[in-house]
Parts: sequence; structure tokens; C-alpha cells
Amino acid sequence: MADFKYEIVEELGVLSESPKGWTKELNRISWNGGEPKLDIRDWAPEHEKMGKNTLFCI
Repeated sequence: MADFKYEIVEELGVLSESPKGWTKELNRISWNGGEPKLDIRDWAPEHEKMGKNTLFCI
């Protein structure tokens, strides 16, 4: 699998939190230096790991 880079440009809100501390968040994220896009996905505490996205749009 190819490496990719991401930058959370703007944290818009936390939608829910699991008992293990993961949060479902709405953020604007730039993928591989591209134009930031809206993204909803699960994140581990401190954003060190991410789950699959739920929504990805322009």
C-alpha cells in the first residue's frame, strides 16, 4: 500500500465517542497536499490512528 499524507486543516466537531476513547469527527482534511475536503471518520485519541471514512465530499 502506498504511503499517503494528510493534514487536518480544521476540526469542525466531534459527533460521538466510543467507550475505548475513539471519536467520530467531522473535519476538513487535505490529502497528499490537495484541496481540503469534508471528512467524517473515527479517530483514535490524539489522531494517531484513523478508521475508514463515513463521508468524503468536496
